[in-house]
Amino acid sequence: MTRRRKIVFWLFVLGGLHGIVLCAGFFAPYDPVEQDRINPYLPPMHLHIVDAEKHLHLRPFVYASRLRPGTFDQYVEDIRQTRPLKFFVAGAPYRLFGFLPARLHLFGDGKERIYLLGTDAFGRDQLSRLLFGGQISLFSGLLGAGFTLSIGWCIGAAAGYYGGWRDDMLMRLVELFLALPWLYLLFAVRAFLPLTVNPLKAFFLIIAVIAAVGWARPARLVRGIVLSAKERDFVRAARGFGASSFYILRRHILPETSSVLLTQAAILIPQYVLAEMTLSFLGLGVPEPVPSWGNLLSNLQQYSVLVSYWWMYLPALVMAPFFLGYLGLASALQESSDAYKIEKRSLGSLA
Repeated sequence: MTRRRKIVFWLFVLGGLHGIVLCAGFFAPYDPVEQDRINPYLPPMHLHIVDAEKHLHLRPFVYASRLRPGTFDQYVEDIRQTRPLKFFVAGAPYRLFGFLPARLHLFGDGKERIYLLGTDAFGRDQLSRLLFGGQISLFSGLLGAGFTLSIGWCIGAAAGYYGGWRDDMLMRLVELFLALPWLYLLFAVRAFLPLTVNPLKAFFLIIAVIAAVGWARPARLVRGIVLSAKERDFVRAARGFGASSFYILRRHILPETSSVLLTQAAILIPQYVLAEMTLSFLGLGVPEPVPSWGNLLSNLQQYSVLVSYWWMYLPALVMAPFFLGYLGLASALQESSDAYKIEKRSLGSLA
């Protein structure tokens, strides 16, 4: 597979995964905060196409669950009650892409509820919470990485282009942030901020904290590229013709940093998603009942949940494809950037 095809492949994979999360309201069968107190910690329902009497069904179905006699938290399938899976049904209202009101869901069964990934302690559908929680976690990673790269891009470009005391001061600041244990700094800064805030404010606080502690490495990389680019002949020629610093940066120098910024974005996004999850897992992130992947995993802090309800681990497994996709994209971008540099050097030596 060529380098370009690798990049296209990973972009296609990540686009599909993010598209599912972006349209969570359509793929999720229920409202993520709606409770079903009758069915706490209900295990995932299994899809069937052949019933207990060996009859083939064209429409997939699940069996209703009932408590095992003599227990309070162990369920078995009730083969007397079948719930067919209906597609494209009207259900709980939601906003598609965040602003379009809609009620159409991919699947459901009218008044009877189907829990393909089980329920939590309050009987909330885990599949719906997983999809809606992905919007919070992934968007925090995307937005946090965008702010971080913007800060690092500006500081690195200024330090590399102007040099002198500005470069010395900014690089000492970069070294300070690189030396700090950013994860513990993240905990300290977030714990210092008020806890009694609404979910929207808490979300933006998390993004601000994440962006404030992660800009140093991108700034250092951008500075190195700017230092190299400003000494090239075409930049000197542009300066000799009287081009302004803004024009030289915009036209000749800053475009050279695009490959590094894209690679850093592919690396930072999963890191920041993990940071948001860690904060939410420890109770410092977006508060309940708003779902996020960290909130979903926070139930595992209880020993009874940890040892008894295996489906509560599923959010951790769902994160793996996203992380692998971003790491694969970062590797493909790095390979493409290295090949471009080698080709450029060989052309320069021939000239």
